[in-house]
Amino acid sequence: MQKLRFLLLALFTSFSFISSAQFTVYGTVLDSTTREPLGAASVFCQNTTLGTATNKQGEFSLQLKSGGYDLIFTYTGYQTQTIRITGDVTKFEILMIKEDKSLGEVVIKSSNEVKDGWEKYGSFFLENFVGSTPNASQCVLQNPEVLKFYLLKKSNKLRVLATEPLQIANKALGYNLRYQLDSFVYFYNTDINSYRGYCLYTEMEGTDSLRRVWSSNRMKAYYGSKLQFMRSYYDSTLIEDGWNIDMLDETDNTKFNRVKNVYDTSVYSEVILYPEITVMTSPEAPDSLPVPKVILDSAHATMQVEFYYPRKISVTYTKKKPEPEYIKKFKLPKNVAVQISYIDMSDGIAIKENGYYYDQKDWINQGYWSWKNIADLLPYDYLPEK
Repeated sequence: MQKLRFLLLALFTSFSFISSAQFTVYGTVLDSTTREPLGAASVFCQNTTLGTATNKQGEFSLQLKSGGYDLIFTYTGYQTQTIRITGDVTKFEILMIKEDKSLGEVVIKSSNEVKDGWEKYGSFFLENFVGSTPNASQCVLQNPEVLKFYLLKKSNKLRVLATEPLQIANKALGYNLRYQLDSFVYFYNTDINSYRGYCLYTEMEGTDSLRRVWSSNRMKAYYGSKLQFMRSYYDSTLIEDGWNIDMLDETDNTKFNRVKNVYDTSVYSEVILYPEITVMTSPEAPDSLPVPKVILDSAHATMQVEFYYPRKISVTYTKKKPEPEYIKKFKLPKNVAVQISYIDMSDGIAIKENGYYYDQKDWINQGYWSWKNIADLLPYDYLPEK
């Protein structure tokens, strides 16, 4: 397992830290060339309900609970900027770079765009992006006209882009989603799709009875989810919460063996992250310049857990049966009593307190979790009612 290192993105020589249970991220968003402030730039934490906009001076402020986040900065005509936050770093200066419009036009012209793409591939895209679960049937894409479909015959794949963020109303869970789709690709040769983008959740308004329905549906979506699994691993409650992990046999690729101790140091570790503070020490000689000194701030240390399995694993959730729709789609026996997902890991995974994990590109789902798409995902700041 490659060692996962804590990258502290510090732009200033001193920091003002607050309680590790909650901290404030603030700063300014500027044009990278002119250094003019960019007002009304969007600032939000990926896959959360936490977002804001910059003021006329380009300033922003967000209060976050302890955990990990991808902080996203967007502004029309500029490239999206992303910063990973895994500790109490508080202040940033974000320099936004203008997009090269001419390059985008060349890409569009050289691609095989399907003129009536929505009519031909709209339902197929929704099934593989939003999902085919019961919750997906209650989701509505409100601006399908922003989608562009490209059929790449040589590589036998479908690529979908969006000219504006997708607006999705999830009436099952009570969220409006603003999803900035980077790209969606479906590989016909393997029947596998991949997509990436940035999503901001907002709560829907509704009656008390509707809110109770949403609360119930959210809890159903949470238990057995990847979000719950990550939090259970972080809290060292995997077994109590109903999770089992099996790893592919070293010599038999049809056999999985139960991992008896999921907290064994050969696969698991707890890591304490210490923020660094740079201070200027007094010079020894009167004419000398101050000497920078880096110290570790133990008062605001945070923890993450890391794990790595060298071969494919199966993750079983024993407290719920899979939905009938899942069993029907994958032609499984009707008496299947547990939910099973299969995971390939290309590197170690680090998990923060809120269930955020990285690097997400190193984690590939198959099985049950691969059936759960946008319609069944919950934001990182969601907490089930007790």
